[in-house]
Amino acid sequence: MFKHYSPNMLKTYKLCPRKFCLKYVKNISMPVNDDIFEFGKNIHALASYYLRGENIDKMEQALSPKEKSVWEYLKSIPCFNYEVINTEYNLSVRIGEHFFGGRLDALVKHDDTYYILDYKTGAAPQNAKFDYQTMIYTLAVSKFFRTDKVIFVYLDLKNHEEVRIELNQQLITEYTKHLADIAEQIDKSEVPPKKENCHCEYSIICY
Repeated sequence: MFKHYSPNMLKTYKLCPRKFCLKYVKNISMPVNDDIFEFGKNIHALASYYLRGENIDKMEQALSPKEKSVWEYLKSIPCFNYEVINTEYNLSVRIGEHFFGGRLDALVKHDDTYYILDYKTGAAPQNAKFDYQTMIYTLAVSKFFRTDKVIFVYLDLKNHEEVRIELNQQLITEYTKHLADIAEQIDKSEVPPKKENCHCEYSIICY
């Protein structure tokens, strides 16, 4: 039977296999405070409409000073103005008996190179080259478009920085093995005992 893993699922498993089991195996949902995500959601939505060529005049007028500052910076980035392939783009790749995929913020193209854009209203991942988003999305784009000319660009909107990872044959091999290995690990793993001093949203039902 095929299984489908997203970057968030794999990150959750690495952080806490027990939380992974409760959230994704037993499908238990816990309430979270969505207010902290509102700023990021607004920027993502605005960027998507803009790249699709829709009229965003009213949305721009409603931006807070903080949102406007971030938005002006995002529009100034050269790769944000490349040819648009798609936004909020669901894409997956099959490795062995598993599928890995998720939603790309935007996919753009310049000359013969594909750029995966990922907006971060917080900071970019510390080890971006081997972040699950990087591995899954670059492999998915490479496989679907049959090219190894793929660059993942984390747009750190908080610090006004860009982090780029350029795909190559060595990384394709490493990413493929890494994802296959963690999928096998999940398949064979047993649910571990609860961590001490756990304070995540599942702690009240985690015994």
